[in-house]
Amino acid sequence: MARNRYMVGLVFLVFFVMSLLTNILGPIVPDIISSFHVSLAAAAFLPFSFFIAYGVMSIPAGFLLERFGEKPVMIAAFLAGTLGSLSFALHPTYKVAVVSLFVMGSGMATLQTAINPLLRVAGGEEHFAFNEAFAQLIFGSASFLSPYLYSYLVVNLSQPSGNKNLFLTTLARWTPPDLPWASLYWIFAVFTVFMIVVLYFTVFPRVERSTDESAGSWSMYGDLLRRPMVWMFFFCVFAYVGSEQGTADWISKFLSAYHGYDPHTTGATAVSWFWGLLTAGCFIGMGLLKLFDSRYVLIGTTLGALLCLSAALMGPAKVSLIAFPAIGLFASVMWPILVSLGLNSVSEHHGPFAGILSTGIMGGAVVPVIIGRIGDHFGLRFGVCFLYLTFGCVLSVGFWAKPLITNATVSLKKVAEQPTT
Repeated sequence: MARNRYMVGLVFLVFFVMSLLTNILGPIVPDIISSFHVSLAAAAFLPFSFFIAYGVMSIPAGFLLERFGEKPVMIAAFLAGTLGSLSFALHPTYKVAVVSLFVMGSGMATLQTAINPLLRVAGGEEHFAFNEAFAQLIFGSASFLSPYLYSYLVVNLSQPSGNKNLFLTTLARWTPPDLPWASLYWIFAVFTVFMIVVLYFTVFPRVERSTDESAGSWSMYGDLLRRPMVWMFFFCVFAYVGSEQGTADWISKFLSAYHGYDPHTTGATAVSWFWGLLTAGCFIGMGLLKLFDSRYVLIGTTLGALLCLSAALMGPAKVSLIAFPAIGLFASVMWPILVSLGLNSVSEHHGPFAGILSTGIMGGAVVPVIIGRIGDHFGLRFGVCFLYLTFGCVLSVGFWAKPLITNATVSLKKVAEQPTT
């Protein structure tokens, strides 16, 4: 099939915008607490309202795509993002934030379901693996950049009006002076409106889903949900996403509370580097997966993450500042390993099983709230210790998973024995 370079580029742009909206929640947690005067658990309820939408929408989105097709569903998803962004930008209150983030999360969950089959068709099946890896790199780059955008807006909007350029002056007119971080949602609204316009004028290729990519039937879901192994993988994906978001959401607040770092600058930079290292670690992980069984890689990287977590929680300020982002380096390969081990552990119904695993993304909603709730009663350090349990759940997969197909590895001995020309 001929490649549609424009469509591939459009999918990459969708990945970038999705990441920009999704992974800004960590840096703004300290601002949520100080601006709305809420507890740690209440602050964590905002990421909860965003990520719980993945649990609600991941499977229904598959049925919507089969019924209406990619273009109208993706436009509707970005429309949800626009409505969510504008509602909070116009009325920046805690209650509005809860509802708006759920609406935005529903849109992002729907997009997540739509874009992978679209990328396969637009880029060609033979290039899908490369394009998927590149898309994750773009996703990670937006996660790395969004905290810097946050710092730029908060720091500059807090300065006297004479020091602002036209862009900042315009934002200042529409943003409450005591909530400079809320200006981010005007930026998000502009991005989502832009995407709606681009999608409206784009001619989409016809996407023929394979059996593995189809949403499946309710009977298929019933068959899978009767298998204990499916539930085990679901809860481990739940635990991984909870570990990822539970780390990112509380880095800035922890560094501020225990080490006195400014959440608008140093804290935001630490969150940025968490996402940056999580992205960079994918390249290292790809090399490791060519050398070792994925279960061994999962065990090794999870132990590394647990060591970094211990250093971050118990170490001095400078160690904590480095150790928290380093968790991202080790966490980078956990998602693809968990998903591949899960899908390779069943011989049928891969599409519905992928939907069940995607529903596990709502772990990013629940775990930060648990950390916040524990932190309200016993201190944030003790609350973040809950990540030992979630990372431990991920670690267990390396011991009990029995995939029907293991990842292909390169034997160093065979490579060494190959004659050179």
